[in-house]
Parts: sequence; C-alpha cells; structure tokens
Amino acid sequence: MAYPWNLQHKLRAHFGRKRAESSVGTSRCIRLRSMMIGGETCNVIIRLVETPKKIEAACELVNDRYAWRGYGDSHQIPADAHHMTFTAEVDEVVVGTITLAVDSPSGLAIDKDFSTEVGAFRCMPDTKVCELTKFAFSPDVQSKELMAALFHVVFVYGSRAHGGTDLFIEVNPRHVRFYESMLGFQPVGCLKQNESVAAPAQLMWLKVSDIRDQILRCGGTQQSRARSLYPFFFSPLDENGIYRRLAAAKTELINEHELAGLAAGRSATAVPAQLSLIATALIDRVRGHAPRSRLRHVQG
Repeated sequence: MAYPWNLQHKLRAHFGRKRAESSVGTSRCIRLRSMMIGGETCNVIIRLVETPKKIEAACELVNDRYAWRGYGDSHQIPADAHHMTFTAEVDEVVVGTITLAVDSPSGLAIDKDFSTEVGAFRCMPDTKVCELTKFAFSPDVQSKELMAALFHVVFVYGSRAHGGTDLFIEVNPRHVRFYESMLGFQPVGCLKQNESVAAPAQLMWLKVSDIRDQILRCGGTQQSRARSLYPFFFSPLDENGIYRRLAAAKTELINEHELAGLAAGRSATAVPAQLSLIATALIDRVRGHAPRSRLRHVQG
C-alpha cells in the first residue's frame, strides 16, 4: 500500500534528528534487503543495542508511544546482563524496539504482578522462562515484514543463545487479540492492575517450541493475506545462518562499572553486547543453492 507522504521526512519531523543520529557508531546489526514501506524503498536494520545512545533512542520511542496511550513518559529500559534490547531501524531512524529479559535470581518484571503464575512454570522440569517487555513500534511504519524480522531475531537470541523454553509478555487487555492472532500467545491467569502504567494487565504465555513449529511450517512464505506474523519470519534456512554467526561470535561480559554507567545514561563508551549479533555475508552458507534471502549483509 502506498501512502501520500514522504516516510523519511515524516519520521524525522516527528522524532527530530536525535533518534536518527543515535545509530552512528560501533554496533552489531543485521541489515536486511531494502523493503517497500509506505510506498518507498527503505534501508532496514535489526540491531542489538550496544551503546548508551542506542538505549536512549529506544527509550525515547517507548516513552513516546506509552505517553500516547496514557501510560506515562518516564519509563527506563533496564541495562544489565539479563536484558537485551533490540531495535528496528528504517534509514537509520529507530522505528521499533523490544527488550528480551531472561530469568535470573532477581526474577523478571512480570513477577511484580504475576509471580504465582510465572512461578508455576519455573517449577516445571527443563523450563527456562523469558519475558518480552518495552515493546514499541512507530505508527508511521506499517510493515508486518519489519515487525516479524524484529521478533524473529529476538526469538533466535532467546531460544538458541539463552535456552528459553517459555516466553511471557504482560499486556493491556485491549492488546490481547493482537498477540493471540499475530504470534499465538495465550492468556494466563486473571487481569491485575499494573501500577507502573496505572492500567489493567493480562499475562500472556507462548511455548517457544510452538514458535519453532510455526517457523518450520510457514516462515519465509510471505503470505500477503496472513493475519499471523509467522509467514513474514525468516525462512528456517535464513535462521540457521543467523544462529551460526551468533554461535561463532565472541562472548563479551559487561563489567559492573559499564553497566552502572549505561543504566544511568552517563557512559559515553560503547558497551559490548554479551553475544555479538555478527552475521556477515549470511548468504554465503549456500552459495547458489538457496532462495533469495531477505538478509543482505551485516555491519559490525
């Protein structure tokens, strides 16, 4: 669908240059082939946030969208070894973000309101729970393909790098249908009040193995009329290429001083990710034998 406005001009006019300029600098990202968004050909990147400026840009988008919903505008994105924030960018402007939280001794944000429900899953054998939080997407970018790419990279990271088996998200009741139809989440427990946004909240759950089944069944098929996001996920072949690069990347732990500076937004030093999303020349894995991939190359 074409829109009667210039996407890049609209994004910069709404968000200013700050969010666009924040992408400059050292980072790890997966650069996709150009996409048609809003009737225009755009350069698209899925990025694992590694710098304070990128955290700030993602947080700006979260607060912009949360404030529009009446949830407040002073939310912070956690910056520690158990939280990984990803961004979707169109022509260097951050248009989408989501944070993956993996379980730790300090628990997850959902434990504040749903500790009993999540605790029941923790008691199950061979279970590792994870949480999606701080999800925001610009309403000026209407692209299932881009949103699916963001969710898929997070899935690869959470399942293969961290061994997540059960995924949770806390949502406003009005968004339950979206997560049910788009990704297959199921409601767990009853509604509770989330004091941080002064709104009711519903806990939703998705078995990671179900995500895998959906990707194997329809990932990469690009069914234009599909309600679900899964047809717009990468193909299983593309995902394997992403994972091979993830597994080959060096693990770099963030020291406590760097974490404290990042959390306070004061550090000017690039903070390395725990596991770099290096995926240079993904298509070379099957030279001449694979279908045309959406992945182009990676910038390190």
